[in-house]
Amino acid sequence: MSRLLRSGRVLVGSALVALSFFAAAPLQAAEPVDVQLVLAVDVSLSMSPTELEIQRRGYAAALTHDTVLQAIADGAYGKIAVTYVEWAGSATQHVIVPWTVVANKADAERVVQQLSSGPPNSARRTSISGALDFGGDLFAESNFEAVKRVIDISGDGPNNQGAPVDVVRDELVKQGITINGLPLMTRGGFTSIYDVTDLDRYYTDCVIGGPGAFMIPVNDWTQFPEAIRRKLVLELAGPASPHWAREEAAHPPVLLAQQKPASDCLAGEKLWRNRIWMYDDTDR
Repeated sequence: MSRLLRSGRVLVGSALVALSFFAAAPLQAAEPVDVQLVLAVDVSLSMSPTELEIQRRGYAAALTHDTVLQAIADGAYGKIAVTYVEWAGSATQHVIVPWTVVANKADAERVVQQLSSGPPNSARRTSISGALDFGGDLFAESNFEAVKRVIDISGDGPNNQGAPVDVVRDELVKQGITINGLPLMTRGGFTSIYDVTDLDRYYTDCVIGGPGAFMIPVNDWTQFPEAIRRKLVLELAGPASPHWAREEAAHPPVLLAQQKPASDCLAGEKLWRNRIWMYDDTDR
């Protein structure tokens, strides 16, 4: 047998051994949780530094609240997987807290520590569609498995950059992802020509979607911590849970997604495109 033939057989044999090893190695199973939750938080320039801090503190307080922790414990697995993302323009998404399991208060406090490790980000423009698309990718990259996948998105203005928000919303809904909204109608920061009236209706018609989708408007920053807590409880519990009934008895009803949009889902893009006297690309 020639040396060349022997070398070839050695290489083939090594390749077969390697293939059999990888074939025999079991794939790591995804960890089951009750809910995979993406918290997508607006940090566009229309948000003041004070408002950015209010947002982070509100999420921190909600995640460690006894009612939220009880809603988590009541799940079939008694745990959720959560990630926290700050977003602005179509190319601005920062993962502040990577996918983390929360099953008890100690887990929630570890998430809070990560939220408190640095100042909030801030960047120009508002791309809700970019944030939703990024959130959809995060589900694909997680090592968790849940029947319920939710993107919880907050924002103080309409989409004005990137793909049309309703188009991205519809694609995610087709994948079985639910999108819930928290429109910030506070007017606490500076207002501009890029604002739309009835932001809550815009979110209802153009942003939220999927099984049981809903949104809770925030009209004043004092309402924010309670709105976040309530929203998390409803997302974790669902309409069939007694938690939902208690929340609805104590508060006005949430607004559910509409089947036929009435709002102009390109309102933000049109406001941006129609700016005639503005040459500064630093807003929103």
